[in-house]
Amino acid sequence: MFLLNGESRHCVDVSDRGFQYGDGLFETIAVCNGRPLFLQRHLDRLLKGCRRLHIPPPDLSLLESEARQLSAGADVAVLKLILTRGSGGRGYRQPEQIVPTRLFSLHPSPNYPDCYQTDGIVARFCEWRLAINPGFAGIKHMNRLEQVMARAEWQHDTVQEGLMFDSDDRIVEGTMSNLFFVKDGILHTPLLVNCGIAGILRQIVIEFAVRNGLALSEGHFSKQNVLEADEVFVTNSVIGIWPVKQLEKQCFCVGRVTRAIQQWYAGAHKLEANL
Repeated sequence: MFLLNGESRHCVDVSDRGFQYGDGLFETIAVCNGRPLFLQRHLDRLLKGCRRLHIPPPDLSLLESEARQLSAGADVAVLKLILTRGSGGRGYRQPEQIVPTRLFSLHPSPNYPDCYQTDGIVARFCEWRLAINPGFAGIKHMNRLEQVMARAEWQHDTVQEGLMFDSDDRIVEGTMSNLFFVKDGILHTPLLVNCGIAGILRQIVIEFAVRNGLALSEGHFSKQNVLEADEVFVTNSVIGIWPVKQLEKQCFCVGRVTRAIQQWYAGAHKLEANL
């Protein structure tokens, strides 16, 4: 199912700058019980990306209406929103009159095994590096070749996620997730000032930690910092919270902090879906 600029069609103009240059933004939104979850947070991040890339901001009430329209009736699904700078412009030069393109598409939810939540996943370190560019840090722009190349480093199903470093060998995030680890009761997550995506669930976990007095550290961390952790988990809006049970040859237990955050998020998810 598609909504392109409010109409039920899916053929985008080949001159669209999203197709030509990846000139745009996107959001991936979990749908449950016919409701796009944490929609306002996704739209707020989209608006932040628009300001950063100087794309005229869309009417957020229109986006909310279209998101709810396409999600209605879906039990469990994934809603993707793409917003581009639209068509026009010679080469890289932007058109004088920018008319953004907006596309909503609804997809089946991935059928991940329950054990990824309960027992944890196997992860690996990726060779492909994230480029350092503070101008793009945090926002979910459409240029994701780094993640595509990192994800191509393994094809077998025995590994569920790959962790990526920046060009200075600092751990940043997963190919599709944000990273957290616990050491001596302190929750750590990489600081996303030079690169990486500031995930919606990442921010929710941070807010949970602050409200509940859980010591939190955002900083620059090495591979060794993660391997020496007591607990490791990854997050995104679709998968929720996956503990990491094995990273390369290092094994981890699904610890108390991870379980507490999972249980709290399950409640927040249920409340958001009005179940």
